[in-house]
Amino acid sequence: MAILGTLLKKGIRIREMLEQEYTSPFDLQKKELKELLITASATEFGKYYNFPEILNGFRRGDKDFYKRFKSNVPIHAYNKMYNDWWKLAQKGIKNVCWPGRVKYFALSSGTSEAASKYIPVTKDMTKAIQKTSVRQILTLSKYDLQPEAFEAGILMLGGSTHLNHRGSFFEGDLSGIQAARLPFWFQHFYKPGKKIAKNRNWDVKLDQIARNANEWDIGIIVGVPAWIQILIEKILKYHRVKNIHEIWPNLMVYVHGGVSFDPYRKGFEKLLGRPIYYIETYLASEGFIAFQAYPNKRSMRLVLNNGIFYEFVPFEDKNFDANGEIRPEAESLMIDEVEEGKEYALLLSTCAGAWRYLIGDVIKFTSLEEAEIVITGRTKHFLSLCGEHLSVDNMNKAIELVANDLNIAIQEFTVAGIPYDSLFAHHWFVGTDDPVDAAVIKEKLDHHLKVLNDDYAVERSAALKEIFVDVLPVKTFYSWMESKGKVGGQNKFPRVMKKTQLEEWKTFLSARSNGKRS
Repeated sequence: MAILGTLLKKGIRIREMLEQEYTSPFDLQKKELKELLITASATEFGKYYNFPEILNGFRRGDKDFYKRFKSNVPIHAYNKMYNDWWKLAQKGIKNVCWPGRVKYFALSSGTSEAASKYIPVTKDMTKAIQKTSVRQILTLSKYDLQPEAFEAGILMLGGSTHLNHRGSFFEGDLSGIQAARLPFWFQHFYKPGKKIAKNRNWDVKLDQIARNANEWDIGIIVGVPAWIQILIEKILKYHRVKNIHEIWPNLMVYVHGGVSFDPYRKGFEKLLGRPIYYIETYLASEGFIAFQAYPNKRSMRLVLNNGIFYEFVPFEDKNFDANGEIRPEAESLMIDEVEEGKEYALLLSTCAGAWRYLIGDVIKFTSLEEAEIVITGRTKHFLSLCGEHLSVDNMNKAIELVANDLNIAIQEFTVAGIPYDSLFAHHWFVGTDDPVDAAVIKEKLDHHLKVLNDDYAVERSAALKEIFVDVLPVKTFYSWMESKGKVGGQNKFPRVMKKTQLEEWKTFLSARSNGKRS
């Protein structure tokens, strides 16, 4: 097992894994916050919000430290964090929110209406992400994998490692920043290699990978589902084979993240010669938050002792307005105060200088003992025009069920809430290249959503009067992303469209004038 063996030979420590196994989530997180505050206490942010005063709270036996933390430091959405602090770090100023100078900023994937966000990536965060990546690789020992999987290469399909220089810092996708700084021992396993990874032209990069695919022995592939699927389709076409296992017979694992894999599963499996393991990760521009720790479980374990302190805001009307904006008086909880089955928006404080930062994701705990979660959506990517409370998780599951019912592959979709007569409707745009009647999709989609979501079922007989379905070629979705300059890497198609973004999408579709409505 070359990868696992190399990790152990290089003396990679698994102490952190054992520590999380045998320590309570609360104790781990209390220690993590303390270390973050101590490290950043002399920064401008730490002095402004009086970190030493918060640290005095750790001497007491109760949760005084957390009360002081919440009292001293306000919740920061992106605009506040960037305008008040991160913008200074971009100018080359040292010790703003974290010790030292920030040399790298990750561009967010940009599924929201806003332009790309700039997220700081410090040396400490880079090391933390690498350590968590090692922990995830070590969990592969729990899987029933042949030795060849560990001796083969790892194909990581991400952004260009050729970063843009912006005076005092470099910018690019987080995947590109991390790939450019891989530890030397990992480079033996890494594909497509430094030369191809530097290419900024996404289409050319995919073509280069497709041409070279038969020269590599790949056991693990890593990347966003949509782009991995496009790549595999290119490889099959270029080499004139029926499935990817004819090229990579030792392919056994696909590590995915960024979006739910459920809508892609059926189409993806058509490209394989045999079943493989799917492993979900939660790697955001802000840090490596969680990963799937066990085979055949659709949940991920939070990483509680590696540079991130978490807070959980109940995703309820009292904490968020109708647009998904967090209210100033929003309630936040520590990990020992949450409940299984409830939805929470995440706040992060990190070793990259994010403090009580609203990342925008909504999660749900499936196991408090194991600190295991699933992502259910985004604070702004949900529909509740009239109380239907439709989450992205509901949407993904319903689309997967429809695809299974009709034996078709639905690779992309998005939905918008619209006025209809004097009430409301949902307008779905479904991407598939298989022949299908939009009216049939509409009927089945509506049925499954009623089963999955009681609030939706109630509102379908009240204020949510209609749903519309447009069936579009899959290429339409990717062409729109290309028109927005969001091709490849960590870019994902938005699952919910609102306001300006919806108008731009409709204008784009009108220009192409295809698709059928039911």
